[in-house]
Amino acid sequence: MKYLIAGLGNIGNEYAETRHNIGFKIVDYLAKEQDVSFNMKRLAFYTEFRLKNKIVYLIKPTTYMNLSGKALQYWMNDLKIEKENVLVVLDELALPYGKMKIKSAGSAGGHNGLKNIQEVLQTQQYPRLRFGISNEFEKGRQIDYVLGEWSADEKKTLESHIQRGAEAVKSFCLEGIEIAMTKFNK
Repeated sequence: MKYLIAGLGNIGNEYAETRHNIGFKIVDYLAKEQDVSFNMKRLAFYTEFRLKNKIVYLIKPTTYMNLSGKALQYWMNDLKIEKENVLVVLDELALPYGKMKIKSAGSAGGHNGLKNIQEVLQTQQYPRLRFGISNEFEKGRQIDYVLGEWSADEKKTLESHIQRGAEAVKSFCLEGIEIAMTKFNK
């Protein structure tokens, strides 16, 4: 069995520690934990590892958030991975900070990365792990908030939340989406 995990974010040092890059952070954590390194490949930073009898491919699209679909489609086709074995990891304003929600399908919910993926794949039927970043911003300040860095309070627990996100990804690969949803959608 093969799985493609796409952590969404924006490339560049100015985005590295922003809320919008939590997808990158979670796949970075997995890569470090598995002692593998990302390499620049076509449309993404790419690496892979074995997890028991599964092959897990990690990508961080280099297309920027709003064009994530192009990279995802390329790697799904190149690796011959069905959408049921893809997991898109991204930030979610509608969830409290640190909460996670795994879904097998759904709307873009205003997320530009998901909008582009759905446009390119021509479907809403693909698994995603939404990581809550909350919506603690003033009206009209959404872009500044998602592209802003974590608050001092958030930074205190961020690493443990990232670790839990990585555990959710591994559960998806090893136990399937239903069990992962039961374990992590709390």
